[in-house]
Amino acid sequence: MARILIVDDEVDVLIFLARELRDQDYEVETAPSGEEAIEKIKANRPHLMLLDINMPGMGGLETLKKAKEIDPHLAVVMVTAVAEEDIAKDAIKMGAYDYIQKPIDLDHLNLVVMTKIVDLTG
Repeated sequence: MARILIVDDEVDVLIFLARELRDQDYEVETAPSGEEAIEKIKANRPHLMLLDINMPGMGGLETLKKAKEIDPHLAVVMVTAVAEEDIAKDAIKMGAYDYIQKPIDLDHLNLVVMTKIVDLTG
C-alpha cells in the first residue's frame, strides 16, 4: 500500500485531505509542521508527500530541501495558494514533482497522486 504524508499547518486541511486519501486506500500520515514532517520521513519513508508552501517555522521550501536530502526519490506535491504560484514553480526546480492550488480540486488531487503512485510502484 502506498504511503502518503500530508504536511499543512491548517488542521482542517489535514483532516479533509487525510480522509479523502484514506478513502482511496492509501496509508496516510499527517504532520502539522515541517519539523514533524522531517521526523516522519526519517521514520516511515512515505512514497509521496503533499506539502503546504506557507507554514510557520520551517516553511515548505526548506522542508522540501531537507526531505530530498533524506530521500531523493520522495515524490513531493506542493500545495499552494494562487499568490504563491511562482514559489511553487521554484519548488519544482528544487525537485518537487508537481503542485496543486488551494482551494483543492479533489479530482485533480486524486489524478496527480494516482499518476505518481502508479509511476513509483508500477
